[in-house]
Amino acid sequence: FKALFCCFRAQHVGQSSSSTELAAYKEEANTIAKSDLLQCLQYQFYQVCDSGLIPGTCLLPEVTEEDQGRICVVIDLDETLVHSSFKPINNADFIVPIEIEGTTHQVYVLKRPYVDEFLRRMGELFECVLFTASLAKYADPVTDLLDRCGVFRARLFRESCVFHQGCYVKDLSRLGRDLRK
Repeated sequence: FKALFCCFRAQHVGQSSSSTELAAYKEEANTIAKSDLLQCLQYQFYQVCDSGLIPGTCLLPEVTEEDQGRICVVIDLDETLVHSSFKPINNADFIVPIEIEGTTHQVYVLKRPYVDEFLRRMGELFECVLFTASLAKYADPVTDLLDRCGVFRARLFRESCVFHQGCYVKDLSRLGRDLRK
């Protein structure tokens, strides 16, 4: 079930893993060169022309008239705006049913303190985009409940991430916005 939410590794080493597996995992994690991470963040995942991205290759639509001149702010979902769990939480703000392999499971969602005020104010000042490594079938209904005022101009899910060396990377260079702002 953990694969439903955002994660940094395709495979996790659990608490029940042997010491050999754990040592191998740590060895692998320590040997990943910093240059590999930088490659994930650089402009290698899209085609470039003199005016920027080739039309149609951007993850976001063109800036609306309402958002002209605003800075685009990209906001994550899990552990930023909300905390979610498959284990029951007594004071959950939302309980979202999610179907996984034909079985419906309840996801218990807690909003972070002051998240409503944060989103309202951010929506007044910026072009807000949700970008999560979680699957759309979980993140979309959670965002529907969280963002009742329509602050997010776009929602990007795991399908919009770049999978590189076992990581889901949110490559901001693919958005189609000026990264200098």
